[in-house]
Amino acid sequence: MEKGEVEGTGVVTSVGMENGGEDVCSDKETDVSSADHLVVMVHGIVGRASDWKFGAEQLVKMLPDKVFVHCSEKNMASLTLDGVDVMGERLAEEVLEVVKRKPGLRKISFIAHSVGGLVARYAIGKLYRPWGSSTEEVSVNEHKEKLRGTIAGLEPVNFITLATPHLGSRGNKQVPFLFGVPAFEKVAGLVIHLIFRRTGRHLFLNDCDDGKPPLLRRMVEDNEEYPFMSALRSFQRRVAYANVGYDHIVGWRTSSIRRNSELPEWGDCVDEKYPHVVYEELCKACGAEQGESLKEDDGLDKLEGELVNGLSRLSWEKVDVSFHKSRLKYAAHSLIQVKDGHMLSEGADVIQHMINHFLL
Repeated sequence: MEKGEVEGTGVVTSVGMENGGEDVCSDKETDVSSADHLVVMVHGIVGRASDWKFGAEQLVKMLPDKVFVHCSEKNMASLTLDGVDVMGERLAEEVLEVVKRKPGLRKISFIAHSVGGLVARYAIGKLYRPWGSSTEEVSVNEHKEKLRGTIAGLEPVNFITLATPHLGSRGNKQVPFLFGVPAFEKVAGLVIHLIFRRTGRHLFLNDCDDGKPPLLRRMVEDNEEYPFMSALRSFQRRVAYANVGYDHIVGWRTSSIRRNSELPEWGDCVDEKYPHVVYEELCKACGAEQGESLKEDDGLDKLEGELVNGLSRLSWEKVDVSFHKSRLKYAAHSLIQVKDGHMLSEGADVIQHMINHFLL
């Protein structure tokens, strides 16, 4: 497979859509496009499509005629408080609308920031189809022997998250602005729904809909709702970018899917091209038995242990990022995404790293 190593020179066109999202592609590709790879970019809580403006434009500039980027905004602003599942259903419908509009698409990737990563994980569960279950698979028939299934009828390639709380937010130091004080963290879990409503309950794993386990727990397995893990497994690669510090919203452990004992020692950048990338690791999939043996490690509670065990049964590329030398380091949660292309441009090398390793 190719990687995005060669700079492109195409002009970028952004087109606002009736459904609230925004398409970003090479100039003159809004009507006739040679790009067959759909990239869905998902913003975080109380966000909007413009949060990904910088990242989307850089992706298209580097890979002209290769990717068609759609910045989602079906879950804009206060709609991000409705719950991970409700947002995931909306995102899934939005993706189907895009695929219907662009019949030449063959592949699909997701790039998501913060809570958007959980929303994307839910959406792919709904969009996943195993081979032999849908006529939509004709578009990628020549790749049938390589695939475990399709997402919205397309070949799944990259699933990338940046500062996403994969293990939820209730564990010790998972929300750094609570200073790791157990009493603060306990109170936060009791009142979070007053601020972030249903999404807050999902993040703190205290939702008990119809007596079921918390939603994030249900999302580390295939169940009667959706085949969440089969969907995630169908992607050729899964990548988790995480801030090692100064992200006061999402902690390092939850965004990198690790236990305390697995957090690496890090130092200077691993490549001068990416001054803020301080550690890279390919974590192979752990078998069920190995995962269960580590369940009690580091004092994780039962639920958090089940989440890390479940997600670790798939391989992940983990990229650790540090803005500790930046004058805007306390904005690390937004810097890693380059939410503002001017003020927060210090994170541009992280976006460059993501693009240069992007599989086509």
